Formats: sequence, structure tokens, C-alpha cells
Amino acid sequence: MSYKNRRSIYSTFVLIFVALKILINLFAIGNFGFHRDEFLHLVLADHLDWGYKEVPPFISLLAKISLSVFGDSVFASRIFTTLASGIIIWLTGQIVVELGGKRFAITLACLALIFSPAFAASGYLFQPVVFDQLWWVVTVWLFCRYLNTANVKYLYWLGAAVGLGMLTKYTMAFFTGSLIIGILISRERKLLFNKHILFSALLAFVIFLPNLIWQFAHHLPVLTHMKELREQQLDNLSPADFVMQQIMVNGTALVIWLTGFIFLFISFKLRRFRFIAIAYILIFLFLLKMSGKSYYLFGAYPMLFAAGGFAFEQFFKRKVYALRVAVIVLLVLPNILLLPLVLPILPLQRTVTFIKNAETRMPFISFLTRWEDQKQHPLTQDYADMLGWEEMAQKVAAAYHQLTPEQKKQTQIFTDSYGEAGAVNHFRRKYNLPEIISLNSSFALWAPSDLNGRYIIYVDDDDNVERRLSKIVESYKQVGEITTPLARERGVRIYLLVNPSPKLNEVYRAELEQRRLR
Repeated sequence: MSYKNRRSIYSTFVLIFVALKILINLFAIGNFGFHRDEFLHLVLADHLDWGYKEVPPFISLLAKISLSVFGDSVFASRIFTTLASGIIIWLTGQIVVELGGKRFAITLACLALIFSPAFAASGYLFQPVVFDQLWWVVTVWLFCRYLNTANVKYLYWLGAAVGLGMLTKYTMAFFTGSLIIGILISRERKLLFNKHILFSALLAFVIFLPNLIWQFAHHLPVLTHMKELREQQLDNLSPADFVMQQIMVNGTALVIWLTGFIFLFISFKLRRFRFIAIAYILIFLFLLKMSGKSYYLFGAYPMLFAAGGFAFEQFFKRKVYALRVAVIVLLVLPNILLLPLVLPILPLQRTVTFIKNAETRMPFISFLTRWEDQKQHPLTQDYADMLGWEEMAQKVAAAYHQLTPEQKKQTQIFTDSYGEAGAVNHFRRKYNLPEIISLNSSFALWAPSDLNGRYIIYVDDDDNVERRLSKIVESYKQVGEITTPLARERGVRIYLLVNPSPKLNEVYRAELEQRRLR
């Protein structure tokens, strides 16, 4: 069978696994509630620009389309991420075909990816993570297509994919660099020595240029964001933690991707694709050195799953069907059984019980419920970050609507964190609230120049907030507190400030100016 015909037949077969992935996500994406980061990404739709403090602009465009077409429900906000997850499965199957794999290789690679804890957890929330993974996989597939066909059109598509990937997440630059170095080290380096590579790189640069200009115009906030991230979160992660998490995050599918990684070095049939393994090493070492979060590397695993599927297909020849079934069951079924740990397919209380029982039987998975504070909790941090937000909006609304119409005209709502600001903002039309003000994260970009209302509804979780407020307002009182059990926001308090002194606005304006310069 010719290469072209083989590819066409297996493309149809891969769609089975795409449908399975989408179906599983559809069962889960409407459960629990919005994640704190989703609120931030959705609010960007109201402030379209070429860049933001934390992320490039791609996610804001998707947010605008999603809210306009699908609505503002939890389910609707996750439709694009579900589709992206399905496309990642399709592309993984296509990479298997490019490597020379057939149905068993496709089945093993795609099922491993579908039920991998890492990809189940990161493939449904409306965040740049899943789209970043998508561009990584697109890039690998295009590299493989180019190596197999020598058709330069794939280089131009590659340039477009890299440019769009850079508009999604800046990690794309490091992964692309790793792939290029991997090819230069391999025997296939000659395919890169032509003018089309330069034109492709130019295309990627042109696509990314508006965001680059925005970054310089706003004093390179990406550098400040990375510095703050490193100080507040990444310094809590040791190199040993990062390595152990990479071993654990794919569950039993570790055997598949690790086999694929080794096979890329020792297999004669995969010698042309050795750059995949080299690229993985390079991006792994880079993120290890930079104290990167474990999920930064997730986009590199589909290519290794593809190689692993091919390897196992070589081990178990066509006639050994029983062994093939046994491999799938042994390497995929355990991850299926653990799916509620990372995908909200069960009601909340059943999820809590499931996690408790799972950690009792398998203490080695306790890292899943260890949050950024390095403490153990009943839920994963992502699950806890989906709780309590509408309660917060309701209590802010209750404080606002107890005021007289004249008082409302002189009232501002200020929140300490982007999660609080995003949540109240998302529900503000439902509860008829004014614009939300915050100096945290990208909210500082569109914050008003003054915080000068006679009444300020203030949302904060600082235990010292009363001491700070007593000096700069005529009076204040706590009017609400988040009480949702298991919510990460539990204990956040809502205050009504009356007649703030001019000192408060001076502090606000100084901090606003500082945040806009970084």
C-alpha cells in the first residue's frame, strides 16, 4: 500500500478516538464551576488587544468568539478546549501514521493520550494550556510530514503554526528551538538548509510581531510576570519534584511514552525521527533549569506516545491479538479507573470520597492534592479553584443592592485578586453590578485612574485588612464571607468602606502607575 493511501485509510480510523475524547469531555465540562483562571481569560474578551500581562492575545480572541457564539455558561466556555483536545488526538494518530504505525499503534497511542491524567486534567478548562499543547503537536506533525514528503508547503504551514503558537503561549518558542536543534543534531539536518526555512521563520515572526511590539510598548510585562511567578510559585518546586511529576503525570501510560522515547534512539525504522527524542531532552532540561511547572512539558508527550504506539506494534506482531489486548488493558485501564481524580465526571462529594480512598490505597498519588502552598488538601487545587465564585458574586451584589440609588452612583467595587475580579465581573450582568476594579494581573491595564467612590465594596482575604483599613476610611464593616466548603476562596471577606480618605486614592494611584510599568 502506498504512503498516500495508507495515510488516508488510517485518518478515518483515528476519528473513532477523536469522538471518544470529545464524548468524555462533554460528560464533564459542565460540572463544578468556572476555574479562577477561566474568569481571567473570559474577561479578556471585553478588552481585545495584542497582549496582556500573563498571556499573549490568542485566548482573548477565542473568548470573544466563545461568548458571542456559545454563551457564558460553564459548558459553553469549554467547547473550544474540548474541540482542541479532540484535534490533539487526531494529530497524535497522524504522527503515528507518519512514523509508519498501523491500527494497533494508533489505538495504543490515542487511548494512552485520552486517559492520561495529565491530558484529562489539562484538556477541558478554558486556558491557554490546551491550545499550547495543540500548537506543539501541530508543529511535530508538520515536521514529520515535511521529512516524509520534502514538500516545502509544510514548512510554510509550520511557520504559521509557530507564529500562532507564540500568540498562544511563549513556551512555543522554546519548544520550536528544541525541535530545530534536534533536527540539526540528527542526520536529517540537510532538509533545513534551504531558503524556505528562512521564509517560514519570517512568516512566524510576522505573525508574532504585533504581540512583540505590544510587549515593548508596555515595558515587557512578560518578564515581570515570570519573575513574580518564579518568586511566588515556582521556587516551591525543586528539580526532584519536577522530575517525579513528569514520571507520575501520565500514570501507567509512562510505560508507553518512555518506550517510545527509547525506541526513537535504538530503532532503525525510526532513525529519521530521532529529533523527537532529542527535542524532548532539550525542552525537559530547559524547564528543569527554569523551575517550570509540570504542565509546561505536557505538549511534548503526544509525539512520544505516537513513538511508543509504533514500538509496541513492532514488539507484538499481527497474529498475537491476545497480547495486544492485554497491553492495552494493562497500560490504559488503570488510568481509566483514576479518571475522577483529574476530570470532574462525578458529583463533588463523591469526588472527595473517591480522592480520599484513592490516596489511602495509593499514597504515591498524593502529589495531586498538594497545592502550591505545598500542603495536602481534600481536593486537587484545580477542583478547589472551581468552587465558591457565584457565592462571592451574590454577596457582593447583596452589599451593593442594600445601598440607596444615590449611594450606588458613588460606589465602586474593588477586589484584591484577579480570580475575585474575574468572578464578580462574569456575573455582574446577572446581578446588575457596576464595573469591577482590581490592580492584580491584567486588570491593571484597564483600571480607572482613580479609586474615589464614597462607598467601596472591597473583596480581600488578607487577615490584616482591618488594621490597614482603619487608618484610611471613615468607617468599614464586613458584610459577607465566602463559606462554600472545600473552596480555595473559603474565608474571603467582603467589606463596605464608607468615605475613604484621600490617602486611599493616593496609594491606589501610586500602585496603579507602578503596575502599568511592569
